[in-house]
Amino acid sequence: MKNKKRDISSFNLAFLDIMFCGFGAVVLLVLIINSQIVSDNKIKTQDLTAEVDRIERATEAAKIYHLAMQTKLQENADESSQINDAIKQLKSKQAEIIKKNNQDNKKNQAIRKKILALQNEIKAMNKSNITQKKINDISQAKTGNKVRQYEGEGHRQYLTGLKLGGKRILFLLDSSASMLDETIVNIIVKRNMPNHIKRASRKWQQAIKSVQWMVANLPVNSRFAIISFNDKTNDLNSSLKNEKPYQWLKSTDKEKLNRVFAQLKKIVPQRGTNLRKAFASANKFSRKPDNIILITDGLPTQGATKTNKSKIDSASRIKLFRNAIKIINNKIPVNTILLAMEGDPMAAALFWKLAIDTRGSFITPSRDWP
Repeated sequence: MKNKKRDISSFNLAFLDIMFCGFGAVVLLVLIINSQIVSDNKIKTQDLTAEVDRIERATEAAKIYHLAMQTKLQENADESSQINDAIKQLKSKQAEIIKKNNQDNKKNQAIRKKILALQNEIKAMNKSNITQKKINDISQAKTGNKVRQYEGEGHRQYLTGLKLGGKRILFLLDSSASMLDETIVNIIVKRNMPNHIKRASRKWQQAIKSVQWMVANLPVNSRFAIISFNDKTNDLNSSLKNEKPYQWLKSTDKEKLNRVFAQLKKIVPQRGTNLRKAFASANKFSRKPDNIILITDGLPTQGATKTNKSKIDSASRIKLFRNAIKIINNKIPVNTILLAMEGDPMAAALFWKLAIDTRGSFITPSRDWP
């Protein structure tokens, strides 16, 4: 049977077109939506990945911080342990100090008892000394306060203005050739004579006796030293056996006094006068003198530097004198006994000025003293 041909309807074609168009639109819409979803998912995935990385980094940092805190806690624990050990040591030392203080207090108490005992002994000794002093005063009223008996002719005591006080008295005795006589001619003559004649010259003997008289009238609690000088210095105390140079001797030691005077009598006046060296000797004592007594006859002829001149004028001698007194401590009194000689008119004025500047004294004794 023959198939009947169907008529193609425009309605059917249109319907199919509509259906296919709608389907294509749906497919297109699905594709668009899917593409947007994929893009959003990719962005979200990237955000999530970044967040995961951030969290992982934060976690790593937290681990590192945790380790650091654990280390710090361990260090603090060690430091705390050290502090505790130090506290224990301090407490131990404190206990030792308290113990030592207690021992010291006991020693101090014992020392105080000894001091009280010594004070009582001193009081008893003072009472005894007072009694002895009364006895000595009675004896001294009869014999005077001299440490050594020495009298001149007619009991002359012309040097009443001389300051013989002090705890340490230094005698500077000029032993230059000019001490042989008052006149230049006689000095030149005697300079060439034998030593025993030089020692026996009247002016030199007067100088020696002046020293002996003053030492005899020193305070009983004083010390002294005798230094002779010309162009050199000679410490008479050091010439004694077992005596060190530039040491003070007690004025009451009669044995050593006699030996010093024996040495004094052996000196021969000679050579020039160096006053600078004489004053410099005062600085060689460990304890400086508090009184200087200078026995001389005029201004110096030599100074710090040697000279080949056989004669020296008055202006040069004045200059040497002023250079010499520069090394003196002006707080030490300088008492000058001037046994004057001719040809030296400025000596008296300059030594008088020295006495004023140092609060000392200046005296020119008569020929028959002491």
